[in-house]
Amino acid sequence: MTEGDALDLIGEAIWMVMLGSGPAVAAAMVIGIVIALLQALTQIQEMTLTFVPKIVIVLVVSALTGPFVGAHLATFTDGLISRIESGF
Repeated sequence: MTEGDALDLIGEAIWMVMLGSGPAVAAAMVIGIVIALLQALTQIQEMTLTFVPKIVIVLVVSALTGPFVGAHLATFTDGLISRIESGF
């Protein structure tokens, strides 16, 4: 394995992490902004109001995007295994 192969593999792994976590993080960020705006407008400062909707939205988004992320993870894993078999 050369340095270029290692950098390529690390780049693909970082991209896979971003692809896998991106939808849930984006959904949590959007719902967090909406709730913060709602709290600022109504002056309701309840701590559970920030956590419960985020948890629910992250779970829903993870369930909806699970097959997409799983397919990309399977493709990445297959490519990694084929590289190991061929000796990179």
